Amino acid sequence: MGKTLLSFGHGYSARALAAKFLPQGWRIYGTTRSAQKAAMLAREGVTPVLWPEGDLTESLENATHILVSVAPEAGGDPVLALHRDAIARIASRLDWVGYLSTTGVYGDHQGGWVDESTPLTPSTRRGQMRVAAEAEWRAIPGLPLHVFRLAGIYGPGRGPFEKVRQGTARRIVKPGQVFSRIHVEDIAQVLEASIRRPDPGAVYNLCDDDPAPPQDVIGYAAELLGLPLPEEVAHDDAEMTPMARSFYAESKRVCNRRIKEELGVRLIYPDYRVGLRALLEGEK
Repeated sequence: MGKTLLSFGHGYSARALAAKFLPQGWRIYGTTRSAQKAAMLAREGVTPVLWPEGDLTESLENATHILVSVAPEAGGDPVLALHRDAIARIASRLDWVGYLSTTGVYGDHQGGWVDESTPLTPSTRRGQMRVAAEAEWRAIPGLPLHVFRLAGIYGPGRGPFEKVRQGTARRIVKPGQVFSRIHVEDIAQVLEASIRRPDPGAVYNLCDDDPAPPQDVIGYAAELLGLPLPEEVAHDDAEMTPMARSFYAESKRVCNRRIKEELGVRLIYPDYRVGLRALLEGEK
């Protein structure tokens, strides 16, 4: 049987991985809630499965690898809520399972460094649900689980340029605040490296080499576009959505040494400057 990936919640990061694997002859099943997105996935060469209402019998029977990009809910992990028994039954014959989590599981470290051995002390509800979901997946006996804790994701279609061009970008300043981030192509190459070198039970931080204040990233985007620096706004005075404000509740620098030492990864975009320059070049 050839290599077959069942991708739950086949979104931005999973599509980047599929773009690497489809030319190599992989079969990929991707779940989506939308018929419109299902048609798009089919055009990309992915076998779409409407989920949660669709039938996963065929994809679970054929899967050699599983990737989970579905966010947890208050009641737990939605994939396991529906398919825990089916996944447990095939656990021993799977080659690899990847769960995409978040660096939010570490909580606030006031700008200090964290690595994969740092205790999980999430301060947001989202981070707490991720810790619970990681544990749910880990509890399935014999599952070759790999957990990937992702920093802020950017890439084509997800950069700061549009807001800067529209004049809606702001440089929100909170003293001491830093975020780690990761380009979507680097996510894909880390996942591929892990699949080539499976290590069940492993946890990896996915981030670049340069945790940076968010206002610096917006400022650099404006500089690349040759536009004026967006307005600087103090964090306490800024109007933000509850989701955006929750990001500012935590500040940490995330260490990525393990993906380099254990998986041999060399980042394509080691910092936001390289990444933003490439995004702008890609637009041209």
